[in-house]
Amino acid sequence: MTEEMTYESAFAELDKIYQEINNEEVSVDVLAEKVKRAAVLIKFCQTRLRSTEDEVNIIISGMPGGGD
Repeated sequence: MTEEMTYESAFAELDKIYQEINNEEVSVDVLAEKVKRAAVLIKFCQTRLRSTEDEVNIIISGMPGGGD
């Protein structure tokens, strides 16, 4: 059973990849794999943020005085 990815888990994994690369803990043999995974995580986070922003804007526009 696979667990659904959350923004927090994706961001944590992305941070871990960044730390590994920044601290030169990633060998050249797996560097491309890590960068590809980071790209997937970044896209997921961007999509989640945009979706949340849209949802919040819809909620605010439905509030009295929210559409002003």
